[in-house]
Amino acid sequence: MQAIALWLVARPQNGVLGLALTLLFPLSPVISGLIMAHLVFASGVRTPAIQGVVAAAVLALIALILSASVMQIVASAVTWWLPAFMLAALARSWRSMTLMLQTSVIVALLGTLGFYVVLGDPTDYWNESITVSIELARQAGLQEQADLLAESQSLIVPQMTMLFVFTAWSFYVMVVLLGYLFFQVLPGKKSAYGRFCDLNFGRVLAGIMAVTSVAALVSGSVMLQNLSFVAFAVFWLQGLAILHWLHAEKKLPLFVVMMIYALLPFLNVLLVLTFAVLGYMDAWFDFRARGRTAQA
Repeated sequence: MQAIALWLVARPQNGVLGLALTLLFPLSPVISGLIMAHLVFASGVRTPAIQGVVAAAVLALIALILSASVMQIVASAVTWWLPAFMLAALARSWRSMTLMLQTSVIVALLGTLGFYVVLGDPTDYWNESITVSIELARQAGLQEQADLLAESQSLIVPQMTMLFVFTAWSFYVMVVLLGYLFFQVLPGKKSAYGRFCDLNFGRVLAGIMAVTSVAALVSGSVMLQNLSFVAFAVFWLQGLAILHWLHAEKKLPLFVVMMIYALLPFLNVLLVLTFAVLGYMDAWFDFRARGRTAQA
């Protein structure tokens, strides 16, 4: 792993090659995004920006020669590289992963509000999007999945805004965190911008969640319900940080951490909600500080 991390930053062309090749992989959103984040953490903003432009240009040229979609290549590069680039750049500039992640939560909350500001009521938008998905599933021969989606459409639509924002936020921050993990294997870069296991979103964001939840309960506003859910669900990352802190303090074996990650794709809803509750409570009571005090 260290050899690959060192190779990517050894020469500018290596980063270009890494970005270009991984954008074509089946898991390109994760792999290519974390490479972009790694390059930013290691080299700053200017060089990775140029590397991204050159890699996208090379892929666009290949697509043009092969009569493939150039716009699809450009759209993929922007979608998977730009958010990772911006988040990593903020963390590097502020020299704090925690501050960057706190800012990303505020952006996610503003994004949730943005759906209602731009669309008014996003119900029609999500109904149309799900209808298109149903038709695509049927064309692909996935009749049972299409029927199931059609039957549950009325239940899914009111939740789509918060699910979309939360899923997108979780995806991008996890990609950047993986890029940061990759960066930390470089010599002398361990915890250069803070430790993930010390992440604390703080009482301000916890207070925003409490206020929006009460307001949603009193008013019955769908917008506030979506906002309060996002404000609560993001704390799953703080709960995950506690898991890593327990391992760092040798109170939890690595095997348990690996098992939880292995179960995450199968028990994602249960584990995310469990971590969110743990993380939200930690924002108020700071369990890790209490644990350090007890040890002292």
